[in-house]
Amino acid sequence: MDSSDPLEAAATERPRLYQALLADHFERHRQMAFVVGPRQVGKTTTCQALAAGGRYLNWDDPVAARIVAGGADAVARELGLEQLRAAPLPVVFDEIHKHRRCKAFLKGFFDRHGAQVRTLVTGSSRLDAWRRGGDSLMGRYFLYRMHPFTVGELVAPRLPEAAPRPPIALADADWQALWEHGGYPEPFVRRATRFSNRWRELRMQQLVREEVRDVTAIQDVSVLDLLARLLVERSAEALVYSSFAKELRVTVDTVRRWVATLASLHLGFLVRPWPKNVTKSLRKEPKWYAADWSAVGDPGRRAETFVACHLLKSVEGWQDAGFGRFELRYLRDKEKREVDFLVVRDGKPWFLVEAKLSDTALSRPLAHFQRQTKADHAFQVVVEADYVAADCFARRDPCVVPARTLFAQLL
Repeated sequence: MDSSDPLEAAATERPRLYQALLADHFERHRQMAFVVGPRQVGKTTTCQALAAGGRYLNWDDPVAARIVAGGADAVARELGLEQLRAAPLPVVFDEIHKHRRCKAFLKGFFDRHGAQVRTLVTGSSRLDAWRRGGDSLMGRYFLYRMHPFTVGELVAPRLPEAAPRPPIALADADWQALWEHGGYPEPFVRRATRFSNRWRELRMQQLVREEVRDVTAIQDVSVLDLLARLLVERSAEALVYSSFAKELRVTVDTVRRWVATLASLHLGFLVRPWPKNVTKSLRKEPKWYAADWSAVGDPGRRAETFVACHLLKSVEGWQDAGFGRFELRYLRDKEKREVDFLVVRDGKPWFLVEAKLSDTALSRPLAHFQRQTKADHAFQVVVEADYVAADCFARRDPCVVPARTLFAQLL
């Protein structure tokens, strides 16, 4: 990136929320930190910043790979861990999941040298798929899930003392850039439509044709590519596997496997229905949301996806920070009353969210489902509404709130 561009230089200097989150981790815990997330979300940059004064070892660098391949004690000698230090040495292992004996190496390194280092492990989205495949490292690491920029991170890139936090206004230019170009650092920084279009297309090609090839045995990549594009186009829809199977001329089980693969590689995510405390529940299938809302063409679908991405980041971030157990769900009954999202905290419904692009007429199902679930709050979140300097969570009755206000209280 050209640092001579003052806009880009200013944007790249923005601290990430995850720097504060990971710094807090190393102040409190001795466990390794595993940082997972989509391609090009900023994992490596963030981890390198945290490793200042320590060591950064990337498996794709032949010199670093030779050091790591020598084993835990060889790395310890390279790092000089026999020397007395005032504080543990920060060490980043990037792309190390490509090492054939990665888990054995990390287990041995942590067990023998964990007291002398603070270890970060990160890499491409393949690390998350690798991590799920059996876990001999249980108890030796904490997981942190990294997301693109959101309103909350832009206005307050620090670890909050509680969830939620007071709102802070976001600059108009940043809000517009988020809506138009998404929260991935490079398109958000550049704010150029032609660049964003090319960046999204390249990222899609890399995800489907490189990431999928490396972690699965899927052969029919062209059909998988079509499914991926349909999923982005139809973001915010209920995911009916049989409909996609008929359209793509594959089996339902194949669609299920492919969707699970694309979700594990962060093309998007599933939101499932909340089954408790709701009578006459009907819909069982999950809803699908693209991870990059800026790729969704329809404004209404983009608005709902925009809200979904902000809520998911907060739910996962609050849980990773230790504020409790959080889930993101949705609600629908046999009368076809529906609320787009329910945030669940420690097993209890906390707040409802109905996402709208511009409609300020309060949705009736909000009050109905608030009574059913006994959720503390019920918000109709309007993307095009102007920011209001007020605490959404001070209201207990169903109310219309600007997205800019609610998002500022999230992560």
